[in-house]
Amino acid sequence: MKLRVVLVGPPGAGKGTQAQFLSEQFDIVQVSTGDIFRANVGNGTTLGLEAKKYMDAGELVPDSVTIAMVRDRLAEADVRHGFLLDGFPRNAEQAAALDTLLGGLDTELDAVLEMQVDNDEIIRRLAGRRTCHGCGQIWHVDYDPTQVEGTCDACGGELYQREDDQPGTIRRRLEVYDEQTAPLVRYYSERGLLVPLDATGDVEDVTARAIEALKRATS
Repeated sequence: MKLRVVLVGPPGAGKGTQAQFLSEQFDIVQVSTGDIFRANVGNGTTLGLEAKKYMDAGELVPDSVTIAMVRDRLAEADVRHGFLLDGFPRNAEQAAALDTLLGGLDTELDAVLEMQVDNDEIIRRLAGRRTCHGCGQIWHVDYDPTQVEGTCDACGGELYQREDDQPGTIRRRLEVYDEQTAPLVRYYSERGLLVPLDATGDVEDVTARAIEALKRATS
């Protein structure tokens, strides 16, 4: 089944996990912008060197560079039978650019799966994470607790809460996400591509709902 899907959702919604399961279910390639950036920077491509210049300066990589990287990735042979794009587009301008580059490849999107999770649940998921100073292992006070509170089961190192996992920081990230994503959601809704998904509950239940939603939307 050829399927071309964009996956959107707030931080902590479980996009990476669902992207992996859905790509396996539909036998399509998971395309992550994080992986695209790492590959270009690691391989020293022209685009990678350009992106690294901005990243090293602590600046946002321009859309033109990101879009060019995505275009090159989507032109590769392994995505011709379908893909699940995670991490792009992030705004309506990037969405329009994606439509243009897909048109240049003589294809188009089939669906945009929007993972919806209540902000309070997102904060609970992210604020409960604890990272080990010693080995970097990530634990969770509710979902994956250690045997001894504050101590890593893997290496005995001390656990700490990253700045990104502080409730105040998470709220600010969610505010930015909402501001950027509202126009993006509207863009795809107006084109009849948006597929809302309740992303709360067990991972397996969310996956089952996502599979059913995508099958209905593309049948």
